[in-house]
Amino acid sequence: MSARLLPIADTAEVRTYAKSLIVRHPRELIATLGLYGLAAMASLVGPRLLGELVQNAQNGTTTGAINKIAVTLISFVIIQTVLTHYAYRAAARFGTTLLAELREEFVEKVLALPLSTVENAGSGDLINRASRDIDALRRTSQFAVPTVLIAILTIAFTIGATLLTSPLLSLSILVIVLPILVSCRWYLSRATAGYLRESAAYAGITDSLSATVDGATTIEAFGLQARRVTHADDAIRESYKAERYTLGLRTVFFPIQEFTYALPVAISLLFGGYAYTRGWANLAQVTAVTLYIQQLSNPLAQLLDWLDTLQVGGASLARLLGVAQVRPDRAVGQRAVADPRKLIAAHVRFGYLENRDVLHGVDLTVHPGERFAMVGPSGAGKSTLGRLLAGIHGPRTGSVELGSAPLIELPLDELRGEVVLVTQDHHVFAGPLRDNLMLATDAGATDEQLWAALTGVDAAEWARALPEGLDTRVGSGGVALTPPQAQQLALARILLANPQVLVLDEATALLDPRAARHLERSLSAVLEGRTVIAIAHRLHTAHDADRVAVVEEGRITELGSHHELIEADGAYARLWDSWHGEAASVSPASHQS
Repeated sequence: MSARLLPIADTAEVRTYAKSLIVRHPRELIATLGLYGLAAMASLVGPRLLGELVQNAQNGTTTGAINKIAVTLISFVIIQTVLTHYAYRAAARFGTTLLAELREEFVEKVLALPLSTVENAGSGDLINRASRDIDALRRTSQFAVPTVLIAILTIAFTIGATLLTSPLLSLSILVIVLPILVSCRWYLSRATAGYLRESAAYAGITDSLSATVDGATTIEAFGLQARRVTHADDAIRESYKAERYTLGLRTVFFPIQEFTYALPVAISLLFGGYAYTRGWANLAQVTAVTLYIQQLSNPLAQLLDWLDTLQVGGASLARLLGVAQVRPDRAVGQRAVADPRKLIAAHVRFGYLENRDVLHGVDLTVHPGERFAMVGPSGAGKSTLGRLLAGIHGPRTGSVELGSAPLIELPLDELRGEVVLVTQDHHVFAGPLRDNLMLATDAGATDEQLWAALTGVDAAEWARALPEGLDTRVGSGGVALTPPQAQQLALARILLANPQVLVLDEATALLDPRAARHLERSLSAVLEGRTVIAIAHRLHTAHDADRVAVVEEGRITELGSHHELIEADGAYARLWDSWHGEAASVSPASHQS
């Protein structure tokens, strides 16, 4: 099943959000714009003074007058430099603040995403949004936005000064307007879509590489190396096409701008000289207007150069905002969960792809406090049924209810307080062991409770052996936990979370059979009174369960206790004979029926 990209916000939503984000900090915005405005006005003094100097030189002047103009000119250059420096600092602080808020909102939205959506989207898209798109926005907010702001203000003030100096000579500026407007309209109508395609292509590369690394063992075992290389080549080829398209836009857009900068200066000199000979303008006006038009080239170049970065930033912002458009996978209704809390699946059908169901009319009732096991061949639908019983997915038809409330209608925070799914895939967060455990409980826990949870999953021995006990830093940059230890850590979190229903999907698969057996017995004692649904390939789990369901081809074909199913001499009995024979050959004394 190919990954589906998460939604992307449209242009109107991006503009609305950007405006709302900016106006949250009016003082910082006013201070930044004020400094930029003063810096832009300071830059206008130089051309005017030089124009007067040229005029005075023609009319006759003194050394003192020239020195006065020179000192004034130097003073304003220094003032402009200082104002520009502080304006950039203010804009950088402002941009960093906005970026921090955007990051926090993005993380909140990502953490609120339905797990089913994350799985369908794949890791590549989310990784690129959280890394490449965030980095693009950092560059945009800290560098592009300040540069574009001062460029816009400088252009506006310079054009205003040109008009005040000589409205007639200012007509030379019109030469810039038409080619810039046409080229910008052409470029902007294509750039956003191009950069969105480019980001999606990067996500495809990341997703392909991530899947290859994660499945390296399987790929090697089945000789799929060539197929994965072809898949990666296809992703890189798509990225190349996307990059080539945006590069093509830039190779047309930027040469036009370079030509646009030089043309007005030449025209202003020619037209200014003609106007001077006709008596329409004096030398001071011709000099000042020419210098103003020359001065426009730098902010125009900055504006148009950074316009490309703004487009990348806009595309990245659209991708980040798109995460908030993911529809919830549950419709929260009136809670009516009654005690005792039976978990009831009725007429359940479900499939990951349209018109391809994995489960076909499953009916099942799990009683409060029951130890329930699901067994069956690989691909039979056990894990899928477990995910529906944990409320990860909602059924296509039918219902899954806890008490009298459909799981799909319970708010996520309440659902996770009632039902928790534990798989063999676990993550150890970088930080103290204590913090890794405390993730499971909002109310906090004492050291005694933390050690009790570790003891309940047979992890206390290795945890006490750590250099600083609960305060030992684990994960990246700290003590590396083995896969079995990470699995025990995940199970300890579950004990601290204390859910009503626990769904274990191969949750002890990384432990050796004897350790897994001991751990499951320890968990059984600690979870006394809780409902435990175990999906297992090791049938000693089924042997210890109150009831066992055999799942085959998306249906429950047998249901009963271990002894009842053995006596029935059906699919379960055959599974037991096969597994028990293999297990006995390894450890005959540890698996008595």
